[in-house]
Amino acid sequence: MIFKRRDRDAEDGEKFEPQATVAMSDDSAPISAPEMGSEVEAQPEPQMRDRSDKFSWGEGDIVIGTNVYDAVITEGAPQAPHEEDDAEEAPLLAPVADDLLDDDDEDDDEEEAEDEDDEVEASGEAEVEMAGGKPVRPLPRVLAVANQKGGVGKTTTTINLGAGLAELGYRVLVIDLDPQGNATTGLGIDARNFELSMYDVLMRDADLADVIEPTSTKNLFVAPATIDLAGVEIELVPAFSREQKLKRAVDQIIEDFDFIMIDCPPSLGLITINGLAAATEVLVPIQCEYYALEGLGQLLRNVKLVASNLNPALEVTTIVLTMYDGRTKLAADVASEVRNHFPNEVCSAVIPRTVRLSEAPSFGQPITSFDPSSRGARAYRNLAREVSNGATKRTR
Repeated sequence: MIFKRRDRDAEDGEKFEPQATVAMSDDSAPISAPEMGSEVEAQPEPQMRDRSDKFSWGEGDIVIGTNVYDAVITEGAPQAPHEEDDAEEAPLLAPVADDLLDDDDEDDDEEEAEDEDDEVEASGEAEVEMAGGKPVRPLPRVLAVANQKGGVGKTTTTINLGAGLAELGYRVLVIDLDPQGNATTGLGIDARNFELSMYDVLMRDADLADVIEPTSTKNLFVAPATIDLAGVEIELVPAFSREQKLKRAVDQIIEDFDFIMIDCPPSLGLITINGLAAATEVLVPIQCEYYALEGLGQLLRNVKLVASNLNPALEVTTIVLTMYDGRTKLAADVASEVRNHFPNEVCSAVIPRTVRLSEAPSFGQPITSFDPSSRGARAYRNLAREVSNGATKRTR
């Protein structure tokens, strides 16, 4: 609305009414504003665009929301739908995409899971089949716990799975290859209480047997790491046979243990390559969230390269779903997609997201000792039974 300026000669009691006009342009006439009480024609509501279009994706692709992840070594690409597939529902997770695109309603991301079995599975109370169609692998076994993505539960899985296997009577060695040394402190080992570490094994050819330290858990041992390990990536560059340093050290003590678990750093550098070259199996923890599969394709390619050039026996045998939150539909969808594309590798035991699992490392104990009756402890015990698959313990 436009108001007139008061004239200098106007009387004091004079009032000025506003002009109810709106100027459209210099050449157009003013348009009168609607009077009070007049009816205004309702405008039609805008139509929302349907985001639930479905496509048919190539075999081997992993679909999470609107993203396609590489489930195998080669990258997948969308393909034209076939007439015979029209009646089948494609595995696109349209509701997940809507939840991620809707920033105004956070409650959609916290809706309750409809299937109560998800809660049972997440709590670790589901029974684990000992046979499960998987072969019983002979001991000793060397597993590299690797995933280039950080924060997915590699160290937590290494510590607690090792403790679960130790409870079953197996002798377990945890090799800490992460310069952060979280597996070392998580098992109650103080860096000031030992002289040799994995840095000395890789750079000074120290015997691995001289580095191993016992833990408070029976049958569980650790080869500790310190911050010095951060320099190995550069110092190993000119070294001869640099990729086989750890393998030669492990071969000297492998008969003393049933399981050797290598906690790899969240990268694909020389330290991780050493871990993969020394192992015969790869255990991949996958977080049950949106970016869970982002680096899996690159990790699988690196495993294939190591297998073809350094370690022909290396293979991905175990995938563990971690940080599962049964309250969210997204976690259930991610778990379902991973199981569909890796049916033989994904373990039945699922690790839930619990506070007790986060608290245990601050006390220097695995969850099986810190809170033996917690959901996390039960889940890792079930995982240990599934990974060992009833393998016969060796006599010494």
